[in-house]
Amino acid sequence: MSTLAPPAPTPSVLVSRPRYEGANIRTWIGFKHFMYLVEEAVLNWLRDQGHGAHALFHQHGLGTEIVDCSVQLPAVLEVDDEVRAEVVAGTGRRLRVQLSVSRGGQDVVVLRGHVTVALLPETDAPVHQPAPAALATWEAATLDAATGLRSELALPAGADPASVLTPDGSGAFLWSWRAPYFYCHFSDRVQHSGYVRALEEVVERFLADRGISVGRMLAERAWIPVVSRARVRLAGPAHMEETVHTVFTVDDVLREMMFSGRMDCWVHRGDRLVQVATATILHGYAISRGPDAGQLARLDPEVCAILTGDRP
Repeated sequence: MSTLAPPAPTPSVLVSRPRYEGANIRTWIGFKHFMYLVEEAVLNWLRDQGHGAHALFHQHGLGTEIVDCSVQLPAVLEVDDEVRAEVVAGTGRRLRVQLSVSRGGQDVVVLRGHVTVALLPETDAPVHQPAPAALATWEAATLDAATGLRSELALPAGADPASVLTPDGSGAFLWSWRAPYFYCHFSDRVQHSGYVRALEEVVERFLADRGISVGRMLAERAWIPVVSRARVRLAGPAHMEETVHTVFTVDDVLREMMFSGRMDCWVHRGDRLVQVATATILHGYAISRGPDAGQLARLDPEVCAILTGDRP
């Protein structure tokens, strides 16, 4: 007797608007809220397949976790834009997401992205059953197994994590934070959006540490941060109330217009530093006022040197 294959996943469309929280300068929306809209679109896609996050937890004991989200942002998003989010199934556990808005009667794409989702068994779930057939390949025994990115560093006895993560001459910036419950999922681990927040904050802290804070550049040059690409990936679980050691490094300055940076997040366990997340970002500045408002600013040699070197 042959077994029928599960039906092919259907595309999904969600219409929504960005949160007002993301309009920090003028009425432009920051990259973090683009990624929030992607998360909502992915959750809506699951509901449209008949397997929402609530049902997966209560009927199967599985936690829905975004483990990788990569986005390109070709156009700005405004606070009152009505956003059409389209989600289609890709290969394996990947979904393709596109966000578009209507401007002057034309559809304008503001985001193209790929998202990978994992379904993980949760200790606190009321039942434990296999994933629905259509999502069987999404299930993984652990977050580490779902991502395949686990990495560890030895921490010598008595050494401070900073000595390993940001050695002299590295030009790297370290920020350590306690994982609060409101960044977590399923009473346990930091969720993907928690690291999206961390990426935004570590860049802001890095710039301030280097003497070119967002406030200073806004006041002196009318420059505001702008992001054209970002990717955030989970590597393993950071549990509630653990300290997450977050390292940010600028890799390069591109055509004096953008700089590429990398974030790596670690937790200290025993004599090891264990990686829990990694991210990349392509970042620059837009002019916020005057006749050139909205255009990219050119990074002068002084700013380029600050970005790629140690603090002034």
